[in-house]
Amino acid sequence: MKDDHILTKTSVRCGLSVLCCMLWGSAFPCIKLGYEWMQIETAGEKIVFAGYRFLLAGAITFVVACLLEKRIIRIQKPFVPHILGLGLLNTTTQYTCFYIGMSYITGTKGSIIDAASTFISILLAHFLIRGEKLTWRSGLGCIIGFAGIVIINIEGIAGEITFMGEGLMLISMVAHGACTVFTKPLAKKNAPMTVTAYQMAFGSVFLILIGFAAGGHVISFDIKSMLLLFYMAVLSATAFSVWTLLLKYNEVGKVAIFGFSIPVFGMLLSSVLLGEAIFTIKNLTALACVSAGIIIVNLPQRRNAGRKKPVEGGAHDI
Repeated sequence: MKDDHILTKTSVRCGLSVLCCMLWGSAFPCIKLGYEWMQIETAGEKIVFAGYRFLLAGAITFVVACLLEKRIIRIQKPFVPHILGLGLLNTTTQYTCFYIGMSYITGTKGSIIDAASTFISILLAHFLIRGEKLTWRSGLGCIIGFAGIVIINIEGIAGEITFMGEGLMLISMVAHGACTVFTKPLAKKNAPMTVTAYQMAFGSVFLILIGFAAGGHVISFDIKSMLLLFYMAVLSATAFSVWTLLLKYNEVGKVAIFGFSIPVFGMLLSSVLLGEAIFTIKNLTALACVSAGIIIVNLPQRRNAGRKKPVEGGAHDI
């Protein structure tokens, strides 16, 4: 990795990270609209819906990558097991647990658990990627950022804890956080869009099969719901491709910290698309905390003269 690569510039990294989180945040109201428009109710139907979304997202990414590369993109044989594993963890496991778990708990409680994946990403990077150590600044930024998520959802914290609800959401959160770290070494050895296309394709097939096994069925679409599904697929293809590219050239912590903004964007866009009231002291305070956490982690670091540059990669690079 070169320090002068355009994606390592603070303005570019922050701008693209915010774009990814805004796209992911827009998925929350879009999912609710999809459930309403297509009368999706059971967990199996929700998983099938997710499978359709990511299968289409993988196909879109594949086609765009082939057009950009002017060739059929392929995975090198040594990396097939790794990308298959990433698909099973990132797409299948994460979203199976997410969609089933959300059927048993409130959205407020789920967003708290999901936002904690940022902690997992930064902590795992500290232990698994040489040169990416947890500093007091990144730790403080995480605490302040997570405080914002808790403030947004303070009314939804209490309640009964179950494995099918909080337990599955916790598994989803760990899978999400782990994938952010495991994606980095894969992106260093493979084109980011290739990684995105194949892991989504692999994972979505298993999502659909699990959904059918759980009692889901082929969902019928009209023009409106097809356009919604296409948008959700495009946002996933774009966000995952750009996020993977950012992880290739930046420290995990400086990218993952923006994950705290996803529920904030979800809240803002839910207000626009679903008419939810958001301009309260609680929500504005939460937004301030999330913004402060992101700024703290991304403040320029002082470089000591003669200090050795950390070694890139590590024993866990693929």
